[in-house]
This record gives sequence, C-alpha cells and structure tokens, in this order.
Amino acid sequence: MLRKMVLGAALALFGLSPAFAADKVTVLLDWFVNPDHAPILVADSIGAFKETGLEVEIVPPADPSMPPRLLAAGQADIALSYQPQLYLLAEENLPVVRVGTLIDKPLNTLAALEGKGIKSLKDFKGKKIGYSVSGVETATLTAMLKTAGVSIDDVTLINVNFQLVSALMSGQVDGVVGGFRNFEATEIREVGGKPLIFNVEDHGVPMYDELIVLARKDKANDPKIAKFLAALKKGTDYLLAHPDETWTAFAKTYPDLNNSLNKTAWKVTLPFFARDPRPLDAARYTAFAKFMLDSKLITKELPLADYATELK
Repeated sequence: MLRKMVLGAALALFGLSPAFAADKVTVLLDWFVNPDHAPILVADSIGAFKETGLEVEIVPPADPSMPPRLLAAGQADIALSYQPQLYLLAEENLPVVRVGTLIDKPLNTLAALEGKGIKSLKDFKGKKIGYSVSGVETATLTAMLKTAGVSIDDVTLINVNFQLVSALMSGQVDGVVGGFRNFEATEIREVGGKPLIFNVEDHGVPMYDELIVLARKDKANDPKIAKFLAALKKGTDYLLAHPDETWTAFAKTYPDLNNSLNKTAWKVTLPFFARDPRPLDAARYTAFAKFMLDSKLITKELPLADYATELK
C-alpha cells in the first residue's frame, strides 16, 4: 500500500497520473464498425489513447441518427457525424460542435452501371434514381443534375432503403445517389458490375468533410478532447505507414468483417483520412453552409462559431 502511495506521489510530482486515473472517453460511432473508422481503431490498438492518459470506449450506435443527440444529452464525450448534417443540428440548436475531422473529402457519389445507357449526367433525364435518405441527398442530386441542364423533376426518385447496390444491379433503378466511392463502388465491382461514378464535388456540390468529430459545446475545451485528437493523429500516421499490418489487426479483431469488400475498402479509404484532425477549413464550412441555405435545407445563415471550432 505504501509503495502504491509513493508511486502515485512521484507521478504527481512529475505531472503524470497513475494508470488507474486515466480520463474515460466514450466515443459514439456514426455507424457499425467499418474501415471508415480505421484511425480511431488503430489509435486504440497501438496504445495511443493510453499514452495520452485516456481510457476510450468505442460504441457503435443502435440507431445511426442518434449519436449527436446522445452526445448533446451527455451520454458520450465524442460522437462522429457528417459535415452536411452539422448544419441541420445547428439549426435545431443542438449544443454540439465540430472539433475535428476524420475524413476530409467527400465519399458520396451518384453511380450508374456502364453499358446501361448512362454516359453523362444529362443521360439521367427520364431515368429512375434510388436514394436512402431525403434532404441532403436530394439537394446533392439536384445540384449535380443542374450542371448538366437536367431538373430534379426530370427524374423519378425511388427510396431503396439503403439497398443501393442491389437496386442498381437488379435494374430497379438506373442510378443511385448516396453510395460511397470506397464501399458501394467497391461492392458493385465485387458482384460483377462496372460502376460509372460521378463524384459530387466535381458536379456542382461544394467540397466538404465527410466524417467529423463532435463534442458538446460546453465541453469542447475539455483537455481530454484535445488529447483524443492528438492520439487520433498518431493513429492516422501509423495507419498510413502500415496499411497491411493494420488491416491484419483489424481483420483479427473483427473476424465478421474479414472479407474482400472490407479489405479493399480499407486500402481505398486511406487517401481520404485527414492527416491532422484538428485544423478547420473555415472557407469550406461557410461555403457549404451557403449551399445548405440555397438548397432550403436550413432557413437562416449560421455563424461558423455556432457549429465548428478549431482547438488550440
């Protein structure tokens, strides 16, 4: 007992904390565990969180729409979400704020199959397009089609309930919006199709961050949030330096996900991860706020400080 007391006093003297005093951090993912979360999972597996004095619990949501709301209710310290959703949360006055970025480029696409009559965006006129979630996806599609002189009223929208690939492959629809270029495009190839991909940022949609890190507004400056982001950068650095080793560790930890789809997605996603999660591209965020306002998804201009910050 005395020995433990002496050790604790010595650690305190040097500004350190004994292992049992690590700060607990609960992280709510945006979806079930997948390669999009690789930097967080790698940071955990290499001990980067422990090195910064954190004990991190990673929790997949039962309902993907709930993480920001559970965060706002104090049920977690960090939640993952998407930049386009951030403005909807801000308009609702949900007390959450962007503090970091996990994926700093869009993954979203409009996809069709080669050889099925679609060669350019203008060819979607009179066609059926599947989607999973209205709102942002509809606004995205509207902006993309507009660049080719096609109105959203010129296409038939069909809610395919997240069955994007099967709806496209079966011919139920001629195209799908909302599929990710690292997953759905890969899955189409896996099942024998040749995807024709239109990237959203190349066709009328402002550049944005796909996956972001949220904290409560009143907790954004809590030191453990900065510690989490510092450890996340270490995880990203290690992941990018050791893609094969980290995939092997992921496949061993999550054997149900050890398949060719996830293995390919693991490598395809690497260029999309933010090298440093902390910097905030203010111009990018305000430009997308204007897109949301112009698309009538939000009803008023939102000051940047209302929904995003860069920790110092």
